[in-house]
Amino acid sequence: MFAVIFRAKTGFQDKSYTEMVGVMRQLAFEKYHCQDFIAVTEGKQEIAISYWNNEEDIRNWHNDSKHAVAQKLGQDKWYQSYTVQVVEVKRQYSFGE
Repeated sequence: MFAVIFRAKTGFQDKSYTEMVGVMRQLAFEKYHCQDFIAVTEGKQEIAISYWNNEEDIRNWHNDSKHAVAQKLGQDKWYQSYTVQVVEVKRQYSFGE
């Protein structure tokens, strides 16, 4: 399993941002087999973690034309800065559900 960790310093996030987040989540799940997608914002900090079965799906999602539009808007408008990490999950521990 792989995870994409997106950490950002937010900028101006308007209604179009909220709409695009929905489109990106739907695209990840429906077309690129994303397993889970969690996002949290606290103050000016945002973190989103998505989980994937393989790196090929991550690359394909990243290279999707709709994702390219979202990236450009993110750089121009919605974020002051961001960092993306693609990591392999070596172990996983759980309690309860």
